[in-house]
Amino acid sequence: MKNITFDCQICDHTPSLQMFALRFTQNNDDADDLVQDTLIRAMRYADLYKEGTNLRGWLYTIMKNTFINDYKKSARHKKVVETSEDLSSYQLLKSSEGNLGENHFVGEDINKALKSLSPVYYIPFIKYFEGYKYHEIAEELTIPIGTVKTRIHVARQLLKDNLKMYSQDHRKAGAPN
Repeated sequence: MKNITFDCQICDHTPSLQMFALRFTQNNDDADDLVQDTLIRAMRYADLYKEGTNLRGWLYTIMKNTFINDYKKSARHKKVVETSEDLSSYQLLKSSEGNLGENHFVGEDINKALKSLSPVYYIPFIKYFEGYKYHEIAEELTIPIGTVKTRIHVARQLLKDNLKMYSQDHRKAGAPN
């Protein structure tokens, strides 16, 4: 199938995609953005479409996944970034805990824990921490994506074990630091 023909077929579904997007977003501008993202992804991954299958269903699946991923990303962002403008005493107290000396020791402990990881676990973990996607790490290291996920999981567990003295549960139990 030629790309131009396929792109035209995709664009023919824009009105139905618009209505479908509006059900998700409940907002015309957000629906327009979602349709645009869906069309861009569909054109980018056109080689993954199997000719003769349901094109509209394929596009709806892309849209649904795009919406869910964007929703999860914005939910994570809202958890990390608090957007209130007043600073309560609780927020000030939390930000003023600890001192530079303590932070220095914590940083040293984290570096020691990272250095204790074998390269098999360290490399995928650091790449993921730097923002690489699982498939990018898998391609670079020429290993299956499942292996990448497993190694990152194991690295997290090892780091958690090495740094358990900083966990809230450990501190509440009154264990020495």
